[in-house]
Amino acid sequence: MIASRTGIRPPRRIPWPALVALAYAAAQLALVVPHLGPGWDETVYLSQVDPHRPAAYFSAPRSRGTSLLAAPVLAVTDSTTVLRVVLALLSAAALYAAYRVWQPLLGPGRTALAALLFAGLWTTLLYGPQAMPNLWVALSAVAAVGWFLRAAHPPAGRRALLGLGAMVAAATCFRFSDGVWLALPLLAACAIVPAWRRPAPPLAVAGGFAGGGAEWVAEAYARWGGVGARLHRSSATEGGMGTHWAGGMAWRSLNGPLLCRPCHVPLTHPELTLWWLALPVLALTACALAWRARHDAVILLPVACAATLSIPYLLLIDYSAPRFLLPVYALLSPPLAALAAHSARAIRPPRARALAAGLAAALLALHLSAQVEVLHRDTAAARTTAARYRTAAHDLRRLGLTPPCLVSGRHAPPIGYDAGCASANVGGNNRDTTAHTLLHRAAREPTAALARTRSGPPHYARAWTPHRLPGTGLTAYVRSRVSASGRGA
Repeated sequence: MIASRTGIRPPRRIPWPALVALAYAAAQLALVVPHLGPGWDETVYLSQVDPHRPAAYFSAPRSRGTSLLAAPVLAVTDSTTVLRVVLALLSAAALYAAYRVWQPLLGPGRTALAALLFAGLWTTLLYGPQAMPNLWVALSAVAAVGWFLRAAHPPAGRRALLGLGAMVAAATCFRFSDGVWLALPLLAACAIVPAWRRPAPPLAVAGGFAGGGAEWVAEAYARWGGVGARLHRSSATEGGMGTHWAGGMAWRSLNGPLLCRPCHVPLTHPELTLWWLALPVLALTACALAWRARHDAVILLPVACAATLSIPYLLLIDYSAPRFLLPVYALLSPPLAALAAHSARAIRPPRARALAAGLAAALLALHLSAQVEVLHRDTAAARTTAARYRTAAHDLRRLGLTPPCLVSGRHAPPIGYDAGCASANVGGNNRDTTAHTLLHRAAREPTAALARTRSGPPHYARAWTPHRLPGTGLTAYVRSRVSASGRGA
């Protein structure tokens, strides 16, 4: 009998990071995509590249990366559902790619756990299929820090340096200010750590920042007269950048509302915010353990980048939104995964380790289920708001506002986008025109001024005809040349 020479193949490893990304895509498609219409800020980004609608006012703090991301889809279809599906799949692929960078640094198990910790947050799920910048900054930042750690040790391959530059460029393109706060600690690390004092990594960071911010800088000169003028205008749009402690507002609005401005909401369901309060404690614990073990770079650098990226949202503005800290959560997830692995190794008896693992799995499952609960609540709130916008747009069309047309008021961008009209504001932090200019334009095309029913008409629309928009809480003040039957003479 001839013995078989066929060797026994080793069992294939389970691709845990890929499975996390697939679960993230499935959760978005099931829980978010079918229920979400375009939001206020989202319509501003989409209108910039939508060939069928006028562009809304693009304020000074914004960057064009989100619009560029959505442009290929809008060039083919104006279906919100198609856009949501494409973005859900893209964000899942980006999640896998961003955390895959960390696999040589952490190993597949800890990398998958880090990706799961971030992907399981309700904000990560809610904004995956949305055309908003914060999630994409988060994924770009976590990939950039991973590539930096791989590129900072010689011999650094060209792939790592290209990845570093590309990810810093992507983060800056999606949000210029976040690109600044990401690049600063990376450049500082090159100056402080003797082993990293090589020209290639800082050049990659600086080149990526310059490439990603080139359009923002060019637009600053084209529209505002320079970078300084645009930064000044950005500060005014944000309500005046300065020393403001916003940590309390971030905590109170952690589970909604989606935008807390002004932020006077009371804390609800404090039990669902305990994970957020534990984050700094766990991050500092991970740093202390890494310092003692002399494997500090993989832990300290992402924590440092997370700290700098949190500065504008915790110390410089006087309002908050849950999505603002998504880059912070993404960067803290690798250190937390490493801390979990270290804690598991520290437990020696097998039975105690199994008990601890079961307890940790139960806590993680409880945390994820709580995140899904919050997701359902905030998705329902966003759906209700989008439905009000659609209702108002439908009523405006019934009143005769058909393109080309103009809608003004605080809620003009999303309602105007749905109606196919241009939008304008004569006051507030998104002021982009004057009453005189608006009235001159209203003499040439159908125009409506939107205001809360209890507030009365804007000063420039006092002589216009009021039309209540049922179910929206708004009244449309329509110039008399437009009647319910259509355009007048």
